[in-house]
Amino acid sequence: MKFKVLIPLYNDWQSLLKLLENIEYQFSDIDYILSVVIVNDGSIEKVPKNFPNYSKINSIKIINLKENVGHARSIATGLKFILENDDFDYIIPMDSDGEDRPNEIKDLIKKVEPRSDLPIVCERVKRSEGIFFKFCYFSHKLITFTFTGKSIRFGNFTCLPKEIVKKMVNEKATWSSFSGALSKIAKIKIGIPSERGSRYFGPSKMSFKNLVIHSLAIIAVFKFTVLFRSILFFLIYFFLTYEKISIITLMPLFLIIIFNLSVFLISKRENLENYKSSNQNIFDVKNIK
Repeated sequence: MKFKVLIPLYNDWQSLLKLLENIEYQFSDIDYILSVVIVNDGSIEKVPKNFPNYSKINSIKIINLKENVGHARSIATGLKFILENDDFDYIIPMDSDGEDRPNEIKDLIKKVEPRSDLPIVCERVKRSEGIFFKFCYFSHKLITFTFTGKSIRFGNFTCLPKEIVKKMVNEKATWSSFSGALSKIAKIKIGIPSERGSRYFGPSKMSFKNLVIHSLAIIAVFKFTVLFRSILFFLIYFFLTYEKISIITLMPLFLIIIFNLSVFLISKRENLENYKSSNQNIFDVKNIK
């Protein structure tokens, strides 16, 4: 079987080299064909001139983008490029910073063999971030489940068979949210427990603003479910409180309206035409190995 590890990257070349070193070590006793595709999302830092000689990594390719498009769209661009240009059986998207732990690639591959047609996802059971981020992440999961009915406990660290990749590339939501799109197109997924690792170098690039946008992008994939549940809540709440109407009792309804407007606004990021033309943002592809 042929596996492609897809890594979106912005300036974090030091972490990338550490990640490749760890992938090489983890695959020392595995005979599968493993290749790496790196999507350089308009990095300001220069690409390292010399990469170590990896014996277990079959090939390394860097897709250089003209303009920075963000994490989700870098992954989407990589999926489309690999599908159209490379030979593979599975794609494993993962972050370059060490939070997606290379030793769990083996766990993903072990689950492939009995059910090769289903996506395998790393379900996060333990996180290494601070208390504030953990609280925000818990709030995100709670809000997502309340308004969509979806319990999405995974990110982009997954193992995708080719048929799922084809569906992802033809799904407009992939251009905005990887996990939201995968939850939409794959009703059944195989999950493995995953612990988030610590970053190899430096602080996280995920700001509070980016975290909110990331959360809303996932929820926006199911915007009509959100709207239906909001209307239902609106009617029930109004029925229970109409005799005691005040600014205070109306506040939850105002918040629900603002939330829905935000969700529908973020959903405009889902654009299949832009996704289909994403290869125009590639200015060159370098084969490192």
